[in-house]
Amino acid sequence: MSGARRRVGAGASLSRPRVEHPVSTDRTAEEEGVHEAPGSHGQLSAQSGSVPSPAEDSAQTLTRLAEAVRKIERGGGRAPVGGQGAAPDTVVAQPPALPSVQPAVQPSVRLQELGRELSGEPVEAVRQVLGEGGAPLELAEAAVEALGERAGERLREDPWLVLSLAGGGGSAAARVKVTAADGFARALLGDACRPDDERRGRALVSWLLERAAEAGHTALEWQTLRTALEKQAVPDSDTTLRTALENGQVMAFHDVQEVPGAAPGAEGDDNAPVTLLLGLDRYSLAEESLADGLGRLLNTFEAEESVAGKTRDAWEAAASAASSPSAAELIRAVTGSAVVTHSGSEAAHAEPAALVAAARTVGLRAYAAAYTEDGRRRLVEYLVERLGEDGAAFAVTVDGLLSGAQGPGRGEGGTLALDVLAVLDAPQLDVESAATLVESVPDGARLVLSGDPGLLWSTSGPGRAFADIVAAKVCPHVTSRTPDPGPIGELISGIGVGELAPVEAPDREVVIVPVRDAGEAVHRTVQLVADSIPRAIGVPSSQTQVIAPGHGGSAGTRILNTALKERLNPGPGRFAGFDPGDRVVYEAAAGRAMPISMPGMVVSGNAQGLHLDCEGSAVLVPRDEVASAVRHGWAVTAQQAVGRRWPAVVAVLPGDAASCLTRSWVYTAFGRAERHLSVVHGVEQALPHAVAKVPVKERTTRLRTILREQAEGI
Repeated sequence: MSGARRRVGAGASLSRPRVEHPVSTDRTAEEEGVHEAPGSHGQLSAQSGSVPSPAEDSAQTLTRLAEAVRKIERGGGRAPVGGQGAAPDTVVAQPPALPSVQPAVQPSVRLQELGRELSGEPVEAVRQVLGEGGAPLELAEAAVEALGERAGERLREDPWLVLSLAGGGGSAAARVKVTAADGFARALLGDACRPDDERRGRALVSWLLERAAEAGHTALEWQTLRTALEKQAVPDSDTTLRTALENGQVMAFHDVQEVPGAAPGAEGDDNAPVTLLLGLDRYSLAEESLADGLGRLLNTFEAEESVAGKTRDAWEAAASAASSPSAAELIRAVTGSAVVTHSGSEAAHAEPAALVAAARTVGLRAYAAAYTEDGRRRLVEYLVERLGEDGAAFAVTVDGLLSGAQGPGRGEGGTLALDVLAVLDAPQLDVESAATLVESVPDGARLVLSGDPGLLWSTSGPGRAFADIVAAKVCPHVTSRTPDPGPIGELISGIGVGELAPVEAPDREVVIVPVRDAGEAVHRTVQLVADSIPRAIGVPSSQTQVIAPGHGGSAGTRILNTALKERLNPGPGRFAGFDPGDRVVYEAAAGRAMPISMPGMVVSGNAQGLHLDCEGSAVLVPRDEVASAVRHGWAVTAQQAVGRRWPAVVAVLPGDAASCLTRSWVYTAFGRAERHLSVVHGVEQALPHAVAKVPVKERTTRLRTILREQAEGI
């Protein structure tokens, strides 16, 4: 999509002496729990101060902009609004025509391969500029990839473009800090480097929106961005935002807030509260494309008496033979609608599998897609039980389906050659992946989006596509009544409704291990994994997963992995800090806003790089990407664990994690356990408080509004 060509990320660290505070050791936006656009607070030491616009000017600006967007959207369009001095209903720039969404999962481009392909002259020119500014020369290839053959000239003309370079394998944790970019600009521009430089403001707008995307937002409120720009010493943030709109750098939309007691969808109320949202076109267009794709499926589907040569009676017979009432309800819903949403916990995965089996008996080309390879393996078990060994071929991963490596492949029009697609783990789809998936489903086909609403939202990109589609109520929704079994299932069910109640665990399925401090938490975790769980529960260390709230902190994954490696696989770290037999997580960027985590095992290392076995697939990580793309994996975050399950899980909650906890985090972490769950508990009352009072970390998105507008014919 066109927005992808202008993607602005913050992914490299400037580590030369002339750059101030170059390396960001902060956790990623998701780990920090960033709700709005964050930023460092370093300021340029220029002569002019940072003076924000008066409050009354800001209010007038927001009023004009909101009215402009309101009038534009009444006319059926969504466009950037006019700048200062423009009439309220003047459209400065029309938005580009909505293109087809490109696949969200693309082959990773290795920087060292790119360096060989690119002409040496542009790369050398960039190296010269980077050297003058005190930036790492390793960014040269990334600069030419992002900025083109004139990258050296462009960086010299606009040093703050360095904020748009993604280094370190695309890892959000290796982002360029604003203070580092300011130091780079100061080295190149000298006294001409000022906080009110238009180039600086322009770069910061995109940088802040990309940082927000890392935290899951597809858009931000005008006031939120304005405040964030002021924290970065941008003197006139309103003018900066207006300029970004005029230049098409960002897109503007209004979100009419619901008034209690008002009729849903009421029109003509010009006094309804309006929130002005700004977003990068990459994510704005993805939300538009996803909504259009869902509308296309709903509008091209006909619930005929005869479907692919079979009658509705065949569907009813399949529903009557379903293994549970919830499975029967899902089959009947799919009989009459092209798009159906379905929610339930782990045990409810059997219901989409039953649907696929039923569709196969009716004669339709039906497939089920899971988010991870581990999820696909569990899906295979369900389908083989119903369809025999042939059923294994109908279970795929989303990535495998879209790439063509698994599933039916593409038909004549480039869409998937299928009639029914059930997508499990749908909450894990970021908005771009969801748009790509929906666009790949052919006209007249049926799409089921199934998932557990209690889990963390997408961790590989922004948005909350599944939650927004369910909330928009544009298609039938089936809620499973199938509970997860056993004490762990009972515990998870309670957490899902905000209750953390004790459960009977006669076979020690759930064990609470209280600790006083972080040191004791690390000690007890190692003891549980290496000794207690294998001896008392019978689950080996290799099948036990430790889950912590974050990578940093006194008992985060870094410290836990160091302690676990020393106990379980000690070694000198022969290959860039890793040894054969180490459990690892490979964070594959693959064109995403945020990398997707793949668990694996180190096989060997050589001059080419690190050889891994990731869920049965051989993966070679080039040497220069190992440090940024591979972590030890005995301990992971809940974001890395989602979509997978292990026989035993140790959830570690040290005292300094109290402020990070949410109900969705606890639900996700605890729910990764199949047979045994140990909770290393050091947060006291923060745990029940999070379960009862802090459901999720909210995200600002537009999809629900777009879907409702489409349904209302706006």
